Amino acid sequence: MTVAVPTPPPSPLPFLPFALPDIGEEEIAEVVDTLRSGWVTTGPKARRFEEDFAAWLGDPGLHALAVNSATAGLHLALEALGMGPGDEVITTTHTFTATAEVVRYLGADVVLVDIDPATMCIDPALVEAAITPRTKAIVPVHYGGLAADMPALLNIAKRHGLKIVEDAAHALPATSGGRLVGTLGSDATVFSFYANKNITTGEGGMVVTHDAALAARIKVMRLHGISRDAFDRFTAKVPSWYYEIVAPGFKYNLTDIAAALGLQQLKRAHTFQQRRAQIAKGYDDGLRGLPLTLPPQARAGDVHSWHLYVIRLLPAAPLTRDALIERLFAERIGCSVHYIPLHLQPYWRDRYRLSAAQFPQSQRAFEGLVSLPIYPRMSDADVARVCRALRDALG
Repeated sequence: MTVAVPTPPPSPLPFLPFALPDIGEEEIAEVVDTLRSGWVTTGPKARRFEEDFAAWLGDPGLHALAVNSATAGLHLALEALGMGPGDEVITTTHTFTATAEVVRYLGADVVLVDIDPATMCIDPALVEAAITPRTKAIVPVHYGGLAADMPALLNIAKRHGLKIVEDAAHALPATSGGRLVGTLGSDATVFSFYANKNITTGEGGMVVTHDAALAARIKVMRLHGISRDAFDRFTAKVPSWYYEIVAPGFKYNLTDIAAALGLQQLKRAHTFQQRRAQIAKGYDDGLRGLPLTLPPQARAGDVHSWHLYVIRLLPAAPLTRDALIERLFAERIGCSVHYIPLHLQPYWRDRYRLSAAQFPQSQRAFEGLVSLPIYPRMSDADVARVCRALRDALG
């Protein structure tokens, strides 16, 4: 039975944010160099960031295309794959709306399915059950930084002739079967470099694909459907003003200022992940025995990126999820909820006549989940402080 627990008086300790980027002197120097170069929009550093990112993934033949957000990347990938009116794309209800909204940009329909409660990622069995003659693609989400069951999903896609675009916003650098997400053999993978992600460019994203034709289409469509890069036209040593509009494209290019951050952040990606893993281990040890479910671990031999550390309250917990969040904020500890499932959001609920009963695993998880602070700049003392606050509230 849940009982009321008094909220403590405001803590005198400084506020511990939910997320905080780690920006070093190298990033600052790279941005300053960009500002002094005279080329601040998409140019040499964006191109170098693409080359470095593809090399970092270590898969020959991989194309990397920098964009101004992961949302843009998902949109471009699905557009390049030919999604349109009359098509269906399957994804999970347990995600941010961007994963699904890009399908609607193209006039296609979204089919939402539930999660595997053990992993919080899309359930492959439910994906297969949702396939209809209209289904054209699957968009799995690597929730929290744990890779979805890609072998099962790739097998389903192959048997049914479907495309796969991975939403890897949380998954740098996660692995599946010992291989980095981005190299798993899907049609495209999209990473996010938003301010709270494992590496950041402020705003930004990257699409990676082995398909040269798909990469060529994305490259054209990310900048107004122009047949030639602006950088090539404006840096040419001979008259090079002519271009052609070959499609009604978008304005999704990444600037050199943002790419400058990415160039230096990428060098630290593994170090960031290692610190996040240490923090996750600290939480695992410090929260053991409380009435909650700790986040799932990566499979043996694989890497969890630990973008999120999500706890789920058990029915025996003395506080509701909402009360616990209030308690943590009273202790000046930031936290969040990932996510309010799409089936509860008015647009998705009303358009597709969805109900919580259709998604029991996501619904149950949502009602008890809290995302705790996890970022490389957290100290061990910060982790201990969060654990202590949770023990005081739930112990």
